[in-house]
Amino acid sequence: MSVNRLFALLLGALLMTGMSVVRAQPEAASGYQRKPEVRGTRLMVATANPYASRAGFVILEQGGSAVDAAIAAQLVLGLTEPQSSGIGGGAFLLHFDARKRTVTAWDGRETAPAAASEALFNGPDGKPVPFFDAVVGGRSVGVPGVVRMLEAAHAQHGRLPWSALFQPAITLAQEGFEVSPRLNRLLGTERHLKRDLAAARYFYDSAGQPWPIGHLLRNPAYADTLRQIAERGSLALHAGPIARDIVAAVREHPTNPGLLSEHDLAFYQPVAREALCAPYKRYLVCGMPPPSSGGLAVAQILGIVEARGGVRLAQPDGTPDPDGVHAFAEAGRLAFADRNQFIADPAFVAPPSGLLDPAYLRQRAALIGERSMGRAVAGRPDQRPRAETPEASLEQPATSHLSILDAAGNAVSMTTTIEDQFGARLMVRGFLLNNQLTDFSFSSQENGAPVANSVQPGKRPRSSMAPTLVFEQPVYGTQAGRRRTPAASHSSTGATAPTQSATHAATSTSSERFGPLVMSLGSPGGSQIIGYVARTLIATLGDGLPLQQAIDMPNLGSRNGPTELEAGVASDTLATALRARGHEVRSIDMTSGLQGIMRRCTAPGTCILTGGADPRREGLVIAR
Repeated sequence: MSVNRLFALLLGALLMTGMSVVRAQPEAASGYQRKPEVRGTRLMVATANPYASRAGFVILEQGGSAVDAAIAAQLVLGLTEPQSSGIGGGAFLLHFDARKRTVTAWDGRETAPAAASEALFNGPDGKPVPFFDAVVGGRSVGVPGVVRMLEAAHAQHGRLPWSALFQPAITLAQEGFEVSPRLNRLLGTERHLKRDLAAARYFYDSAGQPWPIGHLLRNPAYADTLRQIAERGSLALHAGPIARDIVAAVREHPTNPGLLSEHDLAFYQPVAREALCAPYKRYLVCGMPPPSSGGLAVAQILGIVEARGGVRLAQPDGTPDPDGVHAFAEAGRLAFADRNQFIADPAFVAPPSGLLDPAYLRQRAALIGERSMGRAVAGRPDQRPRAETPEASLEQPATSHLSILDAAGNAVSMTTTIEDQFGARLMVRGFLLNNQLTDFSFSSQENGAPVANSVQPGKRPRSSMAPTLVFEQPVYGTQAGRRRTPAASHSSTGATAPTQSATHAATSTSSERFGPLVMSLGSPGGSQIIGYVARTLIATLGDGLPLQQAIDMPNLGSRNGPTELEAGVASDTLATALRARGHEVRSIDMTSGLQGIMRRCTAPGTCILTGGADPRREGLVIAR
């Protein structure tokens, strides 16, 4: 029996027993297809691809944990959505342990090879090379981190055997999956992938055309790779024949060789970090700390708009409110100015203290006036002289996100990537390699000052990925004198998380408890991820929109440049209103891939789950 038929029968059986599912619909010509909200009470999986959602849900049905389901889903995403993520890339994962009431931020970000230098992306003339001259080939490949990170998370949070989590992807790779409209469309517009012989043979027919929609695509090489990792763990990828093939593909590239070595692969280590948590209204919003800028920038945007009295981003019908969009865009400028100035791998560049200090956020909020400020400059949260200079690396939007809640109440929010569409365009053993090193700045200095996000050996490039978990703020004290946790102590961690450089006023211990879980959320989209996640949080937690309606809203915001509105979705009326406030407005494609879960409890043990999948992609939500 084919795996497609098996999944179909499984879904049919589960529907008979109360499972709820948002069925994937063919994408419209514009790529925008509205989806209904899905509800459940115990289990929920939301990923960017139907096959991955089904695989994750099967694992939950077998008694697996949220991390177990995330592993199974990621392995399938690497097969069915290879343009976005895979075992040749990296990821950030937030995990909520419902029993211990702790959050751990798992860092599976790629690292620069030991032989890398600040001149990695310089040409013979000493100047930075054009972006795609750097991307395509071995030079851009960082040490993959996602498999070793998932292995470490599974050791702490898994329930089912490691090898069992590989079976859905192995079966699907052997028996084949149907090429989706999105994959077909992206292959048709891709200019570089055919340069790699293995990739050309796999993704295109003998005439050089992308396989048509519905074509059954098999990947026995990927199935074999997964079998080896299932048996030997991450060591199968990081040492031995597979590692040697990865290094050969990178270092022996005919036109753009890289520096990755077997030593780099063998000694890669993920990091369990302290989650970065900050208050927003009555909630606690937790995200990734550096080297991701996502958690910090989202928290700054929320803090800045609250410091100026809050905003209404969405009107009751879900359309954007011009006044709210103005304030949101200005807050985005301020957050991106700080991001570009200060944030990098904290092992190399410590961020200044006080970036989320309430007084600093009020100071930043005071800069927002009735008219657009045009371009913001970084603040001085700790009053120290600026040692770095701002820059904006060309972070690309080919990424994926999944949100999962298991029967025990454990939650995962994971954003995963190979960076650009189809990564470095190098295929090894059935999977694509990342081009993550192009997330570094191509220049080590600007105007004579060092750039925080420059290339250095072993360094993790800055990211904008923003996997997010939201909680009610915990309440302490007697019934007569209850109070919420002080805003200055909003960070908690798993027991293994090392202390990070301070980016907020204070840090709580692992014994501090969170209030009830409210949301798991995230999105792909390069540096636009920050705006996608922040506007969805404001629309749901602030404006009270249902999750799916908030995801459906037009994308908008500013990355400290023009105010960007989603072409074909945001109205001309909104653009006109913003221009009247002095905004330079640019209508562009803003293809988010928001996946989320909201949890509302009316009484202990009585909770409703609602899931949302982005209409701009082919995501699927499944729940019971």
